[in-house]
Amino acid sequence: MTRPILLVEDEVAMATLLRQGLEEEGYVVEWVLTGEEALARLEHLNPALLVLDVRLPGIDGVEVCRQVRQRWPDLPVLMLTALDGVDDRVRGLRAGADDYLAKPFAFEELLARIDALLRRSQRQATRYLLRDGPLLLDLKARTATCGTQPLSLSPREFDLLAYLVQHPRQALSRLQLYREIWGHNFDHGTNLVEVYISYLRRKLQKAGCPSRIATVWGIGYRYEPAEEPL
Repeated sequence: MTRPILLVEDEVAMATLLRQGLEEEGYVVEWVLTGEEALARLEHLNPALLVLDVRLPGIDGVEVCRQVRQRWPDLPVLMLTALDGVDDRVRGLRAGADDYLAKPFAFEELLARIDALLRRSQRQATRYLLRDGPLLLDLKARTATCGTQPLSLSPREFDLLAYLVQHPRQALSRLQLYREIWGHNFDHGTNLVEVYISYLRRKLQKAGCPSRIATVWGIGYRYEPAEEPL
């Protein structure tokens, strides 16, 4: 299902035109009139983009933007301002807006700015993803799946698997893994690394993941990815 654009605009005529134009371009648009309604809707809606007018009744757009940045920091915000509203634009950008567009504006420019923000957001989102064949790790959500099969990983298991996936085909020593994942000096009496590698191997095998963790005798372990390139 396509994630909608949330439009916050109290001028009914303008909002109607914008909504109609965006829907004709294939976007799904949710429209509210006030900042209070926008914040309430965001509690249940996961929009791809917020198009936000600065001058709203009640909570203005700048304050809405400030609260959005605190609670939904990755949501792109395009702010609509008056032609002479330099102060509005400065306040909006300082509050966390990603871009602004001065009224009146050409609809084509609005589309171009929306497209640019959505592309940027998509690129940023992919930085949190690690893929290897059917294996997918979401570093932000801290979830792991193999195809449609979720992997139930403890926090340490997730950190260890993510580190291995980020260093494919490298011989990683037990000391290196211990320091990177547990964050303190190596205790030669512990077998934590071996235990957690064993956990991961079983879980990857159970989920049907073709990637594997090979033992490098006398050194440690090496992650063998499922496909080329990683």
